[in-house]
Amino acid sequence: MTPGNNGASTPEEDDPFGYLYADGQANGATPPSGGGGYGYPGSVNRVRAVGERRYGQQAAQGSYGQQTAPTAPYGQVPQQGGHGQPNAHYGAPETVPGGAQTARTPMPGHGDGGGRGRGPNTKGLLIGAIAVVAAVVIGISVAMMGGGDGDKKDDKADPTPTTAQSASPTDSETKSSDTPAELPKIDAKALKLGDGVTTASDVQGAKADGGVYVTGFNHVGATIVWSVSGIEKAGKYSLNVNYGVPGKDADATLTVNGTAQDRPLNLKNFAKAAEGDAQKGWTNTWADITLNKGTNTIQISCADGNQCDANFDQFWLESGWK
Repeated sequence: MTPGNNGASTPEEDDPFGYLYADGQANGATPPSGGGGYGYPGSVNRVRAVGERRYGQQAAQGSYGQQTAPTAPYGQVPQQGGHGQPNAHYGAPETVPGGAQTARTPMPGHGDGGGRGRGPNTKGLLIGAIAVVAAVVIGISVAMMGGGDGDKKDDKADPTPTTAQSASPTDSETKSSDTPAELPKIDAKALKLGDGVTTASDVQGAKADGGVYVTGFNHVGATIVWSVSGIEKAGKYSLNVNYGVPGKDADATLTVNGTAQDRPLNLKNFAKAAEGDAQKGWTNTWADITLNKGTNTIQISCADGNQCDANFDQFWLESGWK
């Protein structure tokens, strides 16, 4: 050995891949062959090639008492076993002598024990889909049957009124409660007449029943009294009077519940009848008065200063003042 290159005489200087380099080839390094080592000549290191060890079978006896597997010539791939045969370069741990035995658990849907693959369980999916569709159809049928019965029940109105319906007032009751009661009205023959005052039916045009009217109201002291009952509430009312004059104006004193009104009852010739024509002199007038609740007394009288030549037909009341 020279000082510059001591060779590969010691394990520390051994290079198993020395044959790949120019200096290694110059020193006699060769690729592995047979059962011997490789690298520099005389190398003490005996490194096996990758994949030489075979599990599950006896390897060939190598150098230094180690077991090595037969290797293929340099540059060739070791022959693989046929389909289903053990691979010479790999063996599962359970194939090694003394190795643990394990059970193989096939994945769901893969393999059926005979080495054949199997796809998804389409039969189960189809059965599930059919069950869902059947449930939907049944639900729709039940809903339609129930809805039909409900419609029939709704169409039949219950003839018996409920408590709420019985308590509610009818339209006629509501109208009668909202509409005020008809105020009193009186014809001539029902009035209370004073001295010298009487009824007649000679002059045509009177509106009272039978054409009867009050006459003789043409002298001082003549009176006509109407006793009004049934007034529901106190307040303002209008007294309407249907009368007739013989073609000339007249007036009278109006007294309500014993109190004379400030203004006389106006009996003017509103019909514009010719003087002396009592038949064409029928017309009407009104006066604002205040009544009490219940019964009231209304009096028309001929006092001093009144022009009292007039006939009286009907009296009636209205609510409020005109």
